Amino acid sequence: MNTTLTSTLQHWIDNTNYVADDRTGKVYNPATGEVAREVALASKATTEAAIASAHAAFPGWRDTSLARRTAIMFRYRELLTERKGELAAIITAEHGKVLDDALGEVARGLEVVELACNAPYLLKGEYSENASTGVDVQSMRQPLGVSAIISPFNFPAMVPLWFFPVAIASGNTVVLKPSEKDPSAANWMAELFAEAGLPAGVLNVVHGDKESVDTLLNDERISSVSFVGSTPIAQYVYSTGTANGKRVQAFGGAKNHMLVLPDADLDLAADMAVNAGFGAAGERCMAISVVVALEGIADQLVAKIAERAKTLRVGDGTRGCDMGPLITGEHRDKVAGYIDAGIAAGATLALDGRTGTVDADGEGFFLHPTMFDNVTTDMSIYTDEIFGPVLSVVRVESFDEGVELINSSKYGNGTAIFTNDGGAARRFENRIQVGMVGVNVPIPVPVGYHSFGGWKASLFGDQHAYGPEGFKFFTRNKVVTKRWLDPSHGGINLGFPQND
Repeated sequence: MNTTLTSTLQHWIDNTNYVADDRTGKVYNPATGEVAREVALASKATTEAAIASAHAAFPGWRDTSLARRTAIMFRYRELLTERKGELAAIITAEHGKVLDDALGEVARGLEVVELACNAPYLLKGEYSENASTGVDVQSMRQPLGVSAIISPFNFPAMVPLWFFPVAIASGNTVVLKPSEKDPSAANWMAELFAEAGLPAGVLNVVHGDKESVDTLLNDERISSVSFVGSTPIAQYVYSTGTANGKRVQAFGGAKNHMLVLPDADLDLAADMAVNAGFGAAGERCMAISVVVALEGIADQLVAKIAERAKTLRVGDGTRGCDMGPLITGEHRDKVAGYIDAGIAAGATLALDGRTGTVDADGEGFFLHPTMFDNVTTDMSIYTDEIFGPVLSVVRVESFDEGVELINSSKYGNGTAIFTNDGGAARRFENRIQVGMVGVNVPIPVPVGYHSFGGWKASLFGDQHAYGPEGFKFFTRNKVVTKRWLDPSHGGINLGFPQND
């Protein structure tokens, strides 16, 4: 494999590097602030070349046996398991998250590869004998065609792995457009798939920005679009893709709440708030960004969270630190601006992350853990998805007030409750209007054989990612009604067929 963190990263089309006269963008090492390499940014023509490759490969891949597809998927799983350390190092170098977190990202992506190895079972149809006299009915799931996948910067391996193994195992071909901020993981995974035996054209990678995205959304050869990113862009992807007749699943933003009841283990709750709020520098769509604390325990909980957060080592992800940098200097400055806005709005700054010691060389894109107390729902630090290490504490008087607060959010991605009361937890599960719920689990991302997806402004489309719903998204149902005529059959009957 020749995906090295030097020079210019090219596109991957037809199982080879595709060099075109495209624009380029800078890829940074967030821990040092230095430019690590450049990445080609696809023109419309280059994106169409990737689509053409996938379109040409589809008929042959669609007709490839499930046994053959599954054998390639098993081999891919073996290679990815053996070499996951290489992929984690690429993630840390370009995204900045610490190596342990990067390895965890790869592990969660591997769950979906393992799910895709079960494609023969998950793609089975149904059969009804003698639905009518001498008439049998069968259903089958067939692939859609060329699937476009547009993935975000915060999980450069895991999010693509949520989609392309399921799409490919189902018989589709793929054009993947990863984030141009940390693009190398996509090429590495595509090259590894070719090494596992995937035919040319089945998985292509194009790097780019709005020009390539719009090409994917408007090209009639694209049958489906899977997107993960901010809510405004998710809305745009959904409306544009569906207007062009495509099947679309567009996952948007989040503002995830964690309700802490008085009977909860406050040490556990504080540990989990730190883990879920500041892991990956808060750059997770499933991060906890709001702790909803009942008044009786709020002071204690805030003190415990601050005590723990102060101990986190911030720095280069390769040095055994707890928290790495943000993805770019521009994003770091945007997050810092929210800290200023929170102070101006009157929230209590319990922990200021704008200063502190950093274990890194150069001028990386760092912020330390930040926490606000006494946050109200009209403040921008509450309403907006900050996507950084900023945790807000909102105080409520009761369980019912906490549930109402969470349900009033325009987002519905993930939420959690911390309690030792089973009855309260059950009421929370039943009443909360959020797609993924944790009970004493702060980041309730489902395992690979369930499905991932939120509600409200966190998802546009009907089908969730991976799991059983992932296979439904990447296939369509066909029903065949058939009768094999008996040799003695004869005669003409112009009446409408009846089920008898």
